[in-house]
Amino acid sequence: MTRSVAATRGIAWRLLGTATAVLFVASACSSSSATPSPAASQPAASQPAASQPAGASPAASAAASQAIDTTTPMTLNVLLMQQAAYSASDIKAMDDAFTKAYPNITINPELVSYDSLHDKIVTAQVGGSGKYDVVLMDTPWPAELVTANIVSDITSKVPADFTSGVFDSAWTAAKYNGKVYGVPWINDTKFFFYNTDMFAKAGISTAPKTWDEVEADAKLIKATGVKYPITASWKQAEAVICDWTQLAAAFGGSDFVDASGKALFNQGGGLAALTFMKKLIDEGLVDPASLSQTEDDVNSVMSAGQSAMALNWTYGLSVMNDPTKSKVAGKMKVAPSPGEGSVTTSGVNGGMSLAVTTTTKHPNEALAYALFLASESSQEMDVANALPMWKASFDNTNVTKGNPDLFAAAKIQFAGLVARPVVPYYTKLSNALQDAIQQTLLGKKTPQQALDDVAAQLPTFQQ
Repeated sequence: MTRSVAATRGIAWRLLGTATAVLFVASACSSSSATPSPAASQPAASQPAASQPAGASPAASAAASQAIDTTTPMTLNVLLMQQAAYSASDIKAMDDAFTKAYPNITINPELVSYDSLHDKIVTAQVGGSGKYDVVLMDTPWPAELVTANIVSDITSKVPADFTSGVFDSAWTAAKYNGKVYGVPWINDTKFFFYNTDMFAKAGISTAPKTWDEVEADAKLIKATGVKYPITASWKQAEAVICDWTQLAAAFGGSDFVDASGKALFNQGGGLAALTFMKKLIDEGLVDPASLSQTEDDVNSVMSAGQSAMALNWTYGLSVMNDPTKSKVAGKMKVAPSPGEGSVTTSGVNGGMSLAVTTTTKHPNEALAYALFLASESSQEMDVANALPMWKASFDNTNVTKGNPDLFAAAKIQFAGLVARPVVPYYTKLSNALQDAIQQTLLGKKTPQQALDDVAAQLPTFQQ
């Protein structure tokens, strides 16, 4: 999302308060004997009033227990994602504020697409030079990255503020076997977005609460002349796994595998979800182009006014309602994702965490940086593209007033997100399921056959 220079500077000034708080506590309480940097020696009064946000305390409490080097010049290489959630300008504002308080530290961010992120981490940290100090870790990856000795155990270094203040669901992307390997940074799920004009023309006044209602509403909208009422990100990629997981949970299937590693995805909710997806394609309600689309493509289709409803991450709403890019700005609304039967709503856990690598030469500074980016005040600076993971933020009207409907939907869905399995073989399982779903939606296999074929491969993945 494009921001004015003034807006970016405002974010940077407010973020500086958090970074400054980290620095003050680090200098006063750390066991390091290093001389404080010039930034640390400035009195708090020299900063604007906004530079002392209430949310500064989590990052500060972390710094109190770690020895932060404030004198030696160093560079932190950081691997992040340029797609959903925080924009490049958001990250630059955070980085600028952090380095303002830590002038000896240079942040070298590298932003890649989500689809490139996992392999970039593995290639660089296992077979390569281990160049990164901090990497962005998706919900299903901790088991694999821990097993490969890529990310560090930070269990004993997590501030109490984070433990109690962050939504429980956000920790899924940071934990494995009861230990913490990342600082939760993004807590997201896919919401239901709909075009109010298209709904009104079809005589529909409220968002659907079940997937059966989605189907019924789509038929009414199609009758008004909208060729494909639903668009989706069902490309053979992780995007389709996220949609399928969310639907599977709505249909009663919240687990991929059981405790013994036996497949559950080829029965119950998993099977019902894939059957339903194929049905929507066959009925002409979902655009067949969805099979080659990611979430960014969904935003484009909705912004062009070509479809009436879609699932997408938080950032989708700001894109669809951006008057400089969207033909339907002001007409897009958000609602909790529909449920089915006894399930009121469901949401795939799209959380991501910032992990300190095992190869970093600056573990304390890398952790301080991760905690700063994830602090309450940092996350509250811009909530258009990413919602805070802090519980208190949802009760702060100064934060929620810009989009109360989005926060209301998030508060419902964040309470019970469904995670993709955190297992060491997740990448192999996901790739196989992506292919199975694609084969089904193209009509080459039945839902049962496609999922059974993946279930048969599971023992091989687990070896």
